[in-house]
Formats: sequence, C-alpha cells, structure tokens
Amino acid sequence: MALQVTDANFEEEVLKCDLPSLVDFWAPWCGPCRAMGPVIDEMAQEYAGTVKIAKMNVDENPATPSKYGIRAIPTLILFKGGEVVEQITGAVSKSSIKEMLQSKAL
Repeated sequence: MALQVTDANFEEEVLKCDLPSLVDFWAPWCGPCRAMGPVIDEMAQEYAGTVKIAKMNVDENPATPSKYGIRAIPTLILFKGGEVVEQITGAVSKSSIKEMLQSKAL
C-alpha cells in the first residue's frame, strides 16, 4: 500500500526523503483517481526501497496541492531531492508511470 501523506507530514515524508518520491494527489469522489488507486498501491510494492510512493487526499489536505498548483486530479508529481522533477495530470497507464520513474527517478 502507498503511504498516506498529509499537509502536516509532507515535508518530512516527501521533501526530506532520501529516496525519490512519487505522490498521487487524489480525492475519493474522483472516478479516475479511484481507478488509479490499485495501480499506485502495486507500484508501492514494486518500488519499495527505491522510490517512495505516496498518496495525498486533496480534500483533507488543501495546503500542499495549492502550493504545487494542482488544478486537476489525479495528478502525479515526482520529487527528487525535495524538488519537482516530473508531473503527470490525468489517469495514465502503469507503463507510463514506470517509464517516468525509470527516466527521472532511478
């Protein structure tokens, strides 16, 4: 399962993490977000120890999505060394996410 992050622990869990971090910004009412949920959880297992995979509920945590200018969900943002290195908006395939991780994170 992907790590659940909040506004309160985002800096510690994502920005200060030694590993690259992929954060899925989502909401429970968003159909495409719910469809991507199992894919994100699978990837958390596959990339354990190499990439931190996390999810943030944008309804419960408005500050962080606002800081990163998220206007549509689902949005995936890859952080490395505390900086944004890639962003994908909309539901995408697992292979697209893997390509991004291979080229930008590993």
